[in-house]
Amino acid sequence: MSELAELSYALDTFYFLICGVLVMWMAAGFSMLEAGMVRAKNTAEILTKNIALFAIACTMYLLVGYSIMYSSDAGGILPNLGVLIGGENSVDAVTAGGEDAPYYSMRADFFFQVVFVATAMSIVSGAVAERMKLWAFLAFAVVMTGFIYPVSGYWTWGEGWLDELGFSDFAGSGIVHMAGAAAALAGVLVLGPRKGKYGKDGSIHAIPGANLPLATLGTFILWMGWFGFNGGSELKLSDVASANNVAQVLVNTNAAAAGGVIAALILAKVWFRKADLTMALNGALAGLVAITAEPLEPTALGATLIGAVGGLIVVAAIVTLDKLKIDDPVGAISVHGVVGIWGLLAVPLSNGDATFGAQIIGGLAIFAWVFAASLAVWLIIKAIMGVRVSEEEEYEGVDLAECGMEAYPEFSVARVYGGSGGRPQSGGYAAGAPVGQPRPE
Repeated sequence: MSELAELSYALDTFYFLICGVLVMWMAAGFSMLEAGMVRAKNTAEILTKNIALFAIACTMYLLVGYSIMYSSDAGGILPNLGVLIGGENSVDAVTAGGEDAPYYSMRADFFFQVVFVATAMSIVSGAVAERMKLWAFLAFAVVMTGFIYPVSGYWTWGEGWLDELGFSDFAGSGIVHMAGAAAALAGVLVLGPRKGKYGKDGSIHAIPGANLPLATLGTFILWMGWFGFNGGSELKLSDVASANNVAQVLVNTNAAAAGGVIAALILAKVWFRKADLTMALNGALAGLVAITAEPLEPTALGATLIGAVGGLIVVAAIVTLDKLKIDDPVGAISVHGVVGIWGLLAVPLSNGDATFGAQIIGGLAIFAWVFAASLAVWLIIKAIMGVRVSEEEEYEGVDLAECGMEAYPEFSVARVYGGSGGRPQSGGYAAGAPVGQPRPE
């Protein structure tokens, strides 16, 4: 390689790695967002889930997931499972350098991809919060990150049949976000709603989160990390065209998030007569999810409008799922699933090479695979070890039941007034009836 080529290689590799670090930082964003949206008595467990799922995702993708996703035949449906029976792991097979080398280190590619897998699994965490057994969740994480996600990832980014069909998803509105939401939906349906969420008369009771400042911090962290999520998906930076593309992607990503916030906040004010912070937070994330499928081709104003539509959709989706008694404490299914579908369908609006037919087929295929496979795994886990904590443990908080500690022990009412059996307990169900329409808690 010439000195100029080596410099370009080093720069693109460094850029790819830094973008991966930004995406990894999104794990902190999900942790803070979810910790703020759940009740105080469930905070330590949600944080445990988030750090554990990240570690599991990194390990499973290293062992089998990356090989399944990127070592299979082009245009195929069934992935190569040779690594499971002693075949060479593609992570260990990659090399750098040489005239035919790619323009960045394949080690950097693995690092960038592995943090995407963790993002998909993080989506599941918030949706099943406050009533799922910790170890049942972690068991599912093993299968999701090692096998379920890599299969549909192979169909698309791994040059499988959906890629050959012409399906387009720049950074993963469907491949990552909708897939995570599909797995979450299957888990929520098996799990059922939280106690006290829905009345026998069909009423919906708000269960507010414990720490909205923390949820807001988490949203800003996710917004920041998304620049690596979408910007890194350009794959390189070292030439003029690529540098301009990266700049356009980051501008569009930011614009879409802003559009999502504004649209969601206005709709919340009109619909609920209140400037609902939780809807504004979900609006930002909805705008980001919506633009992720195609953040390069739209103009900045077009990206703002795509994000704004996502913001409108997420408010309607959260209310609709609540009416269907699908209990999602953080609104993850609405943000990442429903808006993820919109992101896929918005691609042909600016990308002339994409077609609505390919986008619909791709979206349906990914959702069907991930939902069906996840549902089967959830049911197997339920039969073997159960998926839900007891009603008493749910009332006292899964922090005590699963982790033996509380995130906010100094605020425990039981420490001051005593409690059942002297066990500390914190939090509780929302006092009083909700004002206006139901909100994501």
